Amino acid sequence: MNPDLFLADLEAKPGALHALAGELGSENPFRALPRDIRRVVFLGMGSSRYAARVAALRLRAAGIDAVAEYASALPRRPAPGTLVVVVSATGNSREVLDALELPLGDATVLALTNDPQSALAKRADLVVPLLAGVEQGGVACRTFQHTLALLLALVGQLTGTGPDIPDLVRRTAVASTDLLDRRDEWLDRALDLLDGPHGVYTIAPAERISSADQSALMVREGPRRAATACETGDWAHVDVYLTKTLDYRALLFPGSRYDGQAMEWIRERGSTVLAVGADVPGARGVIRYRGDDDPDVALLSETLVAELVAAAWWIGR
Repeated sequence: MNPDLFLADLEAKPGALHALAGELGSENPFRALPRDIRRVVFLGMGSSRYAARVAALRLRAAGIDAVAEYASALPRRPAPGTLVVVVSATGNSREVLDALELPLGDATVLALTNDPQSALAKRADLVVPLLAGVEQGGVACRTFQHTLALLLALVGQLTGTGPDIPDLVRRTAVASTDLLDRRDEWLDRALDLLDGPHGVYTIAPAERISSADQSALMVREGPRRAATACETGDWAHVDVYLTKTLDYRALLFPGSRYDGQAMEWIRERGSTVLAVGADVPGARGVIRYRGDDDPDVALLSETLVAELVAAAWWIGR
């Protein structure tokens, strides 16, 4: 793992996204899926499972039975008509490969991986490459973003609804470019607001919970600082207590109907919040970017804030 190369990987996001949009515009990678899918099981670890949680939630909202599991869990034999989506950027995660040793019956196995020649790809019925390029820094950042985009495309394939994915990916490239080009305007302030003695707390609505999960992981993985993720509604039941005893510093991704509930406690106790993508009353700072009023653009873009914060701390350390 290398902090300077990690930063270079982040700066390469817009170019990789434009390339992905071009590929998705010319070919549907999920066209070969069976038509009789009745249940979807996502398997992954770390960032892969974070992204899968969002896709599973969208499928359930559309009436499709779907669940995102740890690949390290021991799932029961899938029922007929099950699509098992195995997500691994490297395609060589031990837990993922072990999961494929279990009896999967007649389930269709779809591999979502950045290495179409990996051990995972060789065991799957269908392989969809992430097309994120090699992450020289050793941290899953572009692969996480591409995983989300492709999982949204999969949701669209299975439900017949959803955004125009190539267009969404292009707008995400624009949003990422905007955050990168204007980082001199916001990054130092973000570093100052989040640099407390008790770590960073990330908060996001359920439909974008991957943003909180991934952002916390970036702070832990690179600069090796304490960081914890929380869903906005659940925050009042599990994390509110910390605002009374800690120098609580939070990165908030707005959009939940419960933003106001959390901010009421945060204002009352003098805690620090940096909001990303919307103006939030009581926040000490706000970072806006192009397209942040679209929840799908936000889902694919907003973790770049935490990634750039993590890169700066990591390089500085």
